[in-house]
Amino acid sequence: MKLGLFGGSFDPIHQGHVVPVRAARQALGLDRVLYLVTAKPPHKPRRALAPPLARHAMVEMALLGEEGLFASPYEMMLDRPAYTIETLEHFQRAEPAAELHLLIGGDSFADLHLWYRWRDIPAVARLVVLPRPGWDLDTRVLHPEIAALAATDRVILLREPPPLDVSSTRLRELFARGEQPPAGQVSDLVIRYVQKYDLYR
Repeated sequence: MKLGLFGGSFDPIHQGHVVPVRAARQALGLDRVLYLVTAKPPHKPRRALAPPLARHAMVEMALLGEEGLFASPYEMMLDRPAYTIETLEHFQRAEPAAELHLLIGGDSFADLHLWYRWRDIPAVARLVVLPRPGWDLDTRVLHPEIAALAATDRVILLREPPPLDVSSTRLRELFARGEQPPAGQVSDLVIRYVQKYDLYR
């Protein structure tokens, strides 16, 4: 079985989190992709986030119609920041027959050398680098070890589909002002949920 793992704060989840993952699943023949909603992102220690359960609920709603894409509560249940390598090792133990694929954005891949125990990650999972708005690895000066890693078969650089110009930061600003996001950027169920519970106001 090929199992994809895609982590983030998803605050809120939008089509930029869904479209490239759907395409990656199809292109690579992944059986499932688990969205890992992080309760306490280690790289965002001071930013106020919507409650973890609310972010998980939004991911569930956004993925209802998506074949093979599921929300996982694993990282939410940890009473501490979740580190990617530890999450990968958990799923390696839980699914020993699975071939793990870690899906990350191009910006995250460029900063991989700053992650906790980052050198251990490619040994546990293949890295699938998704396109991100404003990020082109071909034109960036990468850390030498990251550049070397990108040239190995442990990394898959996906170029399609073109990244969607949508960000959670911008969406939070719109919701905080009581405005609707542009059509097609956010699931209707997620919009209704955000508005019902005033998550960003």
